Amino acid sequence: MHDQPTPPTPGTHAPHLKKVLGTFQLWGIAVGLVISGEYFGWSYGWASAGTLGFLVATVLVAAMYTSFIFSFTELTTAIPHAGGPFAYARRAFGPAGGFVAGYATLVEFVFAPPAIALAIGAYLNVQFPAINAKYIALGAYVVFIGLNWVGVGIAATFELIVTLLAIFELLVFMGVVSPGWSWTQFAHLGWAGSDTFSGATVAGIFASIPFAIWFFLAIEGAAMAAEEARDPQRTIPRAYIAGILTLVALAFGVMVMAGGVTDWRTLSNINDPLPQAMKALLGADSGWLHMMVWIGLFGLVASFHGIIMGYSRQIFALARAGYLPRAFAQLSPRFNTPHRALLAGGVVGVLAIFSDEWVQFGGQTLTANIVTMAVFGAIVMYIVSMAALLRLRRTEPGMHRPYRAPLYPFFPVLALALGVVCLIAMVWFNTVLAAVFLALMALAWVYYAATASRRAEAAPDALLDASTR
Repeated sequence: MHDQPTPPTPGTHAPHLKKVLGTFQLWGIAVGLVISGEYFGWSYGWASAGTLGFLVATVLVAAMYTSFIFSFTELTTAIPHAGGPFAYARRAFGPAGGFVAGYATLVEFVFAPPAIALAIGAYLNVQFPAINAKYIALGAYVVFIGLNWVGVGIAATFELIVTLLAIFELLVFMGVVSPGWSWTQFAHLGWAGSDTFSGATVAGIFASIPFAIWFFLAIEGAAMAAEEARDPQRTIPRAYIAGILTLVALAFGVMVMAGGVTDWRTLSNINDPLPQAMKALLGADSGWLHMMVWIGLFGLVASFHGIIMGYSRQIFALARAGYLPRAFAQLSPRFNTPHRALLAGGVVGVLAIFSDEWVQFGGQTLTANIVTMAVFGAIVMYIVSMAALLRLRRTEPGMHRPYRAPLYPFFPVLALALGVVCLIAMVWFNTVLAAVFLALMALAWVYYAATASRRAEAAPDALLDASTR
């Protein structure tokens, strides 16, 4: 199962990223990676579960993410590697484990940006209806790949600024719509289109799980900045814990307030639920609405920009370890950033954006399907990461762990169990997309099996290989 290592070429050294990020910047990355999930995507869950049913699903998913982050932080601080989950699984389970986690993380971080780019297009299309939303999405890729190219310090500072603006706008939204909010409106037909709980409601709750996950999807991506963090043993725990608490509060606040100001069913299948909720309450000419569109755009930009940063580090780390072509591990000579990895993920994203006319599944919009595909990758990665944490506690009890998961083993086991429940529910309600996910994994495995020599020749990496048996 394990590749047999061979001595690296003399003088070969693995390329490394600069350590420039502090706690506040890491918090900005952690929250910014996710915050677009508060602006769009989640409302698709109302279509199957209703407002009350989706509230139940969100409570379940919030419990999973909270226990996951408190556990995942142990791995991030003990193994501060740009590969994040790939590195943890590789260290715990060997090269094959690294493949599974690396593939799943790559699917999550490469498929999420096109969904966000399409939402950026939808938001701007409100102001500029003559411009095709797809071309706006394409422009977003060009701009933010370029920004990531010129340096992580600049990129992280930009991420922090737009994240703060996005949080401010969400708080403004909640405050502006609060006078028109009512519980009666929120709860009307809230159990999957009915005023009473039934078996259909249970099915709807499980079907809505991918969209509840979208509220928190990609917070773990800050782990991929660990290699660029100053004093990661201190800065990462602070950033992660503050980040998950921030996101839980925002997720419940936005969902509850949006559902109680208009007929929630009109918001359950669109990419811009917050502007439309405000429009229904205040009218199309409201100044608040135009502010929501423009400042709210920062929420989408924060996640789009942050996830581009995340996928580039994942591709870079996988290529450096021999799981992807070595060319993607090259750093820009001028900016010391993984420029080829940035471009590779961008190509996949742009193809996804322009493929909706011939790629259709289950009657759902392209955005809903892309969201679900990204969530498949995330859930598999969460399960593998928690399994890696449990295994490393047994196989490497002496590993330096500056932060240890609280309530061990309860928290990682809870996160693992809820992750399995979510995965089963997603496969049950999304069988075609599950098959696509597995088919892509099978193709990736063929490539993995055919390139064993490349991993054997990769430059040594102490964080990956310290536990090589």
